[in-house]
Amino acid sequence: MGTTEKTGFYRLSWLQRIGYGSGDLAQNLIFQTVACYLMLYLTTVLKINPAFVSGLILSVRLIDCFWSPIVGRYIDNRNPKLGKYRAYLLYGGIPLTIAACLLMLPQAATWSMSMKIVYATVSYTVLSMIYSVVNIPYGSIMASMTRDNDEVLKLTSTRMVCANIGQIVVQAGFPIGLAIVAHTVIDWNQATFMAIGTIPAFVILPSLPMLKKLVGKKGLYYLLLSIGFIGFVILYSVGKFFDVESCNTLIQAAKVMTGVGLLVGSLMWALVPEVITEAEYRTGNRPAATVNALAGVAFKAGFSIAGWITPLVMGMIGFNLASEQSALPINPKAWFTVTCVFAIVGFFLLLLCFLGCKERIATTPEKPVTYGEMFAEFKANKCLQLVLSIFVVVFLASFISAPVNAYYTKLNEYSPTAQNAILWFTCIIPAILLIVVGCLIYKYPLTDERLDEINKEIEERSQR
Repeated sequence: MGTTEKTGFYRLSWLQRIGYGSGDLAQNLIFQTVACYLMLYLTTVLKINPAFVSGLILSVRLIDCFWSPIVGRYIDNRNPKLGKYRAYLLYGGIPLTIAACLLMLPQAATWSMSMKIVYATVSYTVLSMIYSVVNIPYGSIMASMTRDNDEVLKLTSTRMVCANIGQIVVQAGFPIGLAIVAHTVIDWNQATFMAIGTIPAFVILPSLPMLKKLVGKKGLYYLLLSIGFIGFVILYSVGKFFDVESCNTLIQAAKVMTGVGLLVGSLMWALVPEVITEAEYRTGNRPAATVNALAGVAFKAGFSIAGWITPLVMGMIGFNLASEQSALPINPKAWFTVTCVFAIVGFFLLLLCFLGCKERIATTPEKPVTYGEMFAEFKANKCLQLVLSIFVVVFLASFISAPVNAYYTKLNEYSPTAQNAILWFTCIIPAILLIVVGCLIYKYPLTDERLDEINKEIEERSQR
């Protein structure tokens, strides 16, 4: 075993990076389906009142705020034979696939409204809880594979490329799949607009090490956020003052620019191992699952606030998703079929991730981590607090417009009131939130130089 192997600064092969990234691709096939289309399914297919859907999304996410730390604590305190973290890709993967397939049963469309509400509540809650059992340990694997900052950045880049493949497959593939199964005409402009914002990930993420050297870590974030802000301004200007259909090339280009800005959300996951390392430096424990659980709570908080606000406020403004003309086919069988395809493919990708990951610096505390210690760590770890704040805001910006994007290309078909509602959620609110993200990143204190010092001191302690 060489010096590098002894010190924990492991070099990873591309097979290991891609193997790990396949797990994010798998989870995004399910998560993006929920994030982008569940609200539309409940309101346009099942015809459930948007106000109830808004409350349901918020309630489930509040449950998850308590559930995720329980999962993180459980995982941190145990060491299964199949791998401290990777074992849960199998233990949780099977029920996750089943729960995803049961999320959009075609029979539910024929039930009474009270039965629809019970079904939606139970199916969504169960899926969300099982998702945490897979997602939290999956995120923890990254911090257990290597301490090397450059390797972590490469691993994050690979992971996020795979995640964005899942995102583009769902955002473009779901409406296309619905049209095919429902035997309706495919709206290619709509499908392209839904997915094209993901394109920058395939250019920027592989170039992250080079871009980081050119402009620095914070400089990279500021550059991406600025491009995204300009993109939202263009989308708003076209929607407000011009005919959207006649400016298709311009709006697609602007959507790409917004995707550049929202890509900062993907880069935030690279900060999680940094926070874990800083915690290990202070406490002697490496609470990977605990920190990932808290990061997951913040990530889902942004998602849940978006899911809560969007149908509620749009209804208050005068755009009721349940009664307005739907932007997507409402055939229940089509929704069920497309969801099942994504869920089953996702399971096989989780198997690939399980085989491709290798945990080498995972540790189990000498005594179980208590809830008091978890929240004491949150209180003491200023870097963690800041990163969690960024997670909430950047993912709120990402998801607040996700379901409404399907309506933007059909903007001219709606009333002036509805058009204003669509523009607020696809352009104005996300642009404001990107400014807030930039202010929070400005305060982040961990430089790469400081992290190298921390990692070296941790390894020196372990060898004494």
